[in-house]
Amino acid sequence: MRLFLGLDGGGTGCRAVLADAAGTVRGRGQGGPANVMSDPDGAVAAITDCLAQAVGDHDPAQIHAVLGLAGVNTSGAAEWLPARLGLGQVRVVQDAVTAAAGALGDADGIVAAMGTGSVFIRQLDGQVTTRGGWGPILGDEGSGNWLGRRFLADVLRAEDGFLPQTPLTRQTLDRHGGASGIVGFARTATGAAFGAEVPHLLQFPDDPAALRLWDAACACVAGYIDALQTDLGLPVVFSGGLGPVYARLLADRWQIRAPLGTPLDGALRLALAL
Repeated sequence: MRLFLGLDGGGTGCRAVLADAAGTVRGRGQGGPANVMSDPDGAVAAITDCLAQAVGDHDPAQIHAVLGLAGVNTSGAAEWLPARLGLGQVRVVQDAVTAAAGALGDADGIVAAMGTGSVFIRQLDGQVTTRGGWGPILGDEGSGNWLGRRFLADVLRAEDGFLPQTPLTRQTLDRHGGASGIVGFARTATGAAFGAEVPHLLQFPDDPAALRLWDAACACVAGYIDALQTDLGLPVVFSGGLGPVYARLLADRWQIRAPLGTPLDGALRLALAL
């Protein structure tokens, strides 16, 4: 019996689902962060563990899989990763591809995938175009990692007197044990750890420091979406953990639709098409 597997992996973690040709779920798995660009060895370990949970006692040689992973566009993982997984047929794609397949199905539209990282996708007449997604150091605007890094930098600027102190910046200083604690945290923090600052921003929605950061983030996100629109008037779907936040903040900007499914749904959909 042929089986089909979809896997979605990013800076926070990875998830997999195994199904038969009728779409009946036969297994599931979950694992740790799986960005094949920023931590390829850690990603392979997390993906391998996640796959083992989902595959269980089934014959790996009978499994056709599509993996949508963060960092594929800059790591070459589409070439080197499939042979390391021991499955019958493996296609490794950028997470943008599976995000579009899950959020839009076959329909035209734009997807802003907003999680620990970010990427912006246009699906039009069966063609997928991406913008952004250049990783946690030079790109991923509006993502959890991007927000956390910029926010902590603003907290330090407020400590130096270049920005006003607010209840949120003071709470953050106390939480990290002062400015030196923030610097120590940032020295080894992962993208997911920076992204963990976002819930604190959401707890202070009217704080001037939070408002300033969200304004900057929305300007970046809107710029990418407008660049993909080019006056086409396509519907926009926000996906990922921060998707609902941006859908609310940018509600009157375009025709916004709810995603049809998740990137994991998209990975399985593409695997079934194999």
